[in-house]
Amino acid sequence: MSTHPGFGAHTDPTFRSAPRPTGEVIRRVSVYLKPYWYMAVGTVACALMSLAAGLAYPKLTRLLIDEVIVAGRREWLTPAALGLIGAFFLREAFNSLRIRINNRLEQNVIFDMRCQLYARLQRLPVSWFDQRATGDVMTRVIEDVNQVERLLIDGTEQGSVALLSIVGAMVFMWLYSPTLTLVALIPAPFLVAGALWYTLTAHRRYRRQREAASALNALLMDNLQGIREVKACGREDHEDRRFAARADELRKGTLTVMLAWAWYGPAMQFLGALGIGLILWVGGKLVLEGRMEVGQLVAFMLYAGMFFYEPIGRLHGLNQMLQAARAAAARVFDILDTEPERPNRKAVLRTPVRGEVVYEDVCFAYPTHDASGNIRPGRPVLRHISLRAEPGQMIALVGPTGAGKSTLVHLLPAFYEPTAGRILIDGQDIHHVRLDSLRAHISIVSQEPFLFNGTVRENILYGRLDASEEELLAAARAANCHEFISRLPDGYDSRVGERGVKLSVGEKQRISIARALLKNAPILILDEATASVDTATERLIQEALERLMAGRTSFVIAHRLSTVRRADQILVIRQGEIVERGTHDELLAANGLYARLARIQDTRSIEESFARLGLT
Repeated sequence: MSTHPGFGAHTDPTFRSAPRPTGEVIRRVSVYLKPYWYMAVGTVACALMSLAAGLAYPKLTRLLIDEVIVAGRREWLTPAALGLIGAFFLREAFNSLRIRINNRLEQNVIFDMRCQLYARLQRLPVSWFDQRATGDVMTRVIEDVNQVERLLIDGTEQGSVALLSIVGAMVFMWLYSPTLTLVALIPAPFLVAGALWYTLTAHRRYRRQREAASALNALLMDNLQGIREVKACGREDHEDRRFAARADELRKGTLTVMLAWAWYGPAMQFLGALGIGLILWVGGKLVLEGRMEVGQLVAFMLYAGMFFYEPIGRLHGLNQMLQAARAAAARVFDILDTEPERPNRKAVLRTPVRGEVVYEDVCFAYPTHDASGNIRPGRPVLRHISLRAEPGQMIALVGPTGAGKSTLVHLLPAFYEPTAGRILIDGQDIHHVRLDSLRAHISIVSQEPFLFNGTVRENILYGRLDASEEELLAAARAANCHEFISRLPDGYDSRVGERGVKLSVGEKQRISIARALLKNAPILILDEATASVDTATERLIQEALERLMAGRTSFVIAHRLSTVRRADQILVIRQGEIVERGTHDELLAANGLYARLARIQDTRSIEESFARLGLT
């Protein structure tokens, strides 16, 4: 994912997801109800009981008007009024129970869906994250899941109750007056036509809104992570303009949705009011002609308003929710439908792992994606790489920036898959090995170590969660970090801040080395582990690295030639190819590129030396 504040040139923060048919969305989302079917049944049952109590209200109102007030039966007034109050009480009592069950069901479903989505994210290939911004992924996990859940819970319950309410109202209305029922149905074709128009045109509007929200979140995430760079370059005003532009896109997208609803919602409400007006007009004539009682007309209007037009209006609101959920569901399913890393591998590395590593004619090109998400072949990065590392050997990789050194070592833990050739560990092709088995035997110390926003103890134990306190302390001492940790306010329980911001680069590096020591893997990758520290700190780190490399097969991306003089094999890489290989003495004797680098190396980095030679 992008780590540069606000840029992300290799990512698409608004990566588009293919629209999903409504039936597919409902079918796939309904799967999450299965473990909680009893809650779903309870919610619908309470809603139906509340509906039944509500349907009794117009009938009791007609009784109170025609049989009590008009007929002058005083003795029935109190029982009829108590009956009305009882109907209201039962309706709200069942509503209260429904809300409590519904809330628990809702939170359980959100929890399951979000956990499944997060679990899938953890198992997606690194190349998937290379194409997406962090803020966009966060929007999908947090906001989009909520939108999908609303369709599942609110849509299922309210939609079912609304449909049953319409059917129940139609039955009572027909019993009271078939003529008025037909009058009440006059606006129905217009209501259906409006719903169809909104449904067929809504997805584009909601997709634009969700993509604009993701783009805004992606910019916000990048800028917060890069706030020091923003301030160092004095780019606050520039970032204000960038944020305003993204926020304006979200504003426009939201206004497009609201404008459509501003026409659609009131138009549907007017059609419902038109139906009530027609009922009053025709019903008033029937009452004046003595063909209908006043109480019957009032009851008919209550059924038509509360249980016919109002539920139809609720269905229109649910239609709006459905369209928003469709746009969100497409973004959620984009993650759930992405093929995880090596889903069906069953083989494991044979233990004990000795650490023999062989690359056989390995080629690699980073995949790229077009605007539709289709994978396209990218520019070749590695060309016909072949090497052998014997158990316990140190292999040094030397080359200019962009030569393919990091890519070469990232193929070993299968962060990426070779486009050709194969990689073997102890004679086993790692392409057929389960990733958890493969990565359990590889430790990585990178140039920019990542620390989680927790304690020092938690960050070191990440290498092996079940390690004892003695093992933890031994790893910290071996990594030359026990002393500075002991000086922290809370020692090993001191919090390091986001990405380890409370520690220096050298301190973070030594903690990452302690983590690797605790993991105790037989294969080690060091990616310019001393590139960003001062000389004194480099010496401490180098001592820790020597302890870490002891007895392990190590791949070291060199920052200075002085760190790789004792390597068993040095590979000089340029433009994705190994152009020289051998020991330090052998390469000096060959008087090639490595020898030229050695002659100008003093305090410069290897990258600076390559640049000086004009070989970038």
